[in-house]
Amino acid sequence: MEFLKITSFQNNSVKHAVKLRERRDREKEQLTLLEGYRELTRGQEYGMEIVECFFAPEQFLGENEYPLLENLANNGVKVMQVTPQILTKLAYRDRPEGLIAIAKMKRHTLNEMPIVPNGLYLVAEAIEKPGNLGSMLRSADAAGVDGLIICDKCTDIYNPNVIRASTGALFSVPLAEATSEEAMAWLRANNIKTLAATPHTDKKYTDVDLTQAVAIVVGREQTGLTDFWMNDSDLKVVIPMLGKIDSLNVATATTILLYEAARQRNFPMHDYDGGKK
Repeated sequence: MEFLKITSFQNNSVKHAVKLRERRDREKEQLTLLEGYRELTRGQEYGMEIVECFFAPEQFLGENEYPLLENLANNGVKVMQVTPQILTKLAYRDRPEGLIAIAKMKRHTLNEMPIVPNGLYLVAEAIEKPGNLGSMLRSADAAGVDGLIICDKCTDIYNPNVIRASTGALFSVPLAEATSEEAMAWLRANNIKTLAATPHTDKKYTDVDLTQAVAIVVGREQTGLTDFWMNDSDLKVVIPMLGKIDSLNVATATTILLYEAARQRNFPMHDYDGGKK
């Protein structure tokens, strides 16, 4: 299949893609950038609408890229071959994989959040760093979380660095964006208990029942949870610290708590087709 070839940085499609590196332009146009084979395929699998795709074959890591590009073109996506220099300018990665696409953002509301009996949820309050949010999404996917509620957001969930750090889990984990008040009301209405980690308790995170319907609540990197969540949480636990440092990275703490919940729930294994064994 022949694709349109672009060699100029002044091409309008290239200039438009460069603009989408800025949060203001992404939110104004409701468009974001997907970078890499895995992110493109997972985004497409979970319903992201891709409108344009740039590729530089010199940077491909494997042999699956061309079938993906042909599939995109056959589904009405504008596919353009660019020089490695143009692709590198568009890329966020130090080592680009030769694929970058423009995709439409999806809106995520509490009305769409699944209500699962004895479900496991994650609430992320005012997370600032895209890499942390992406890592939390990756852990949420791995631990079988039923939904992630992002409260009082400080970074946009479609920041390309969030997508990259999540390795595409942004598309597979059910999401909602809400205020803290809206999130708390939704959790209370659905009888989902909230759990907060704090050094000011004697109860270890392994000593509480995480098989019930529960939402693990984590907060801002520097200051932790606000009083709103800390004071009103149903369960308060501590993650023991044996060294000199008194706190963990928020993404690391999230992973520990989620995997303890998964362990208590007997961590059902999945086969490679996505079905539970």
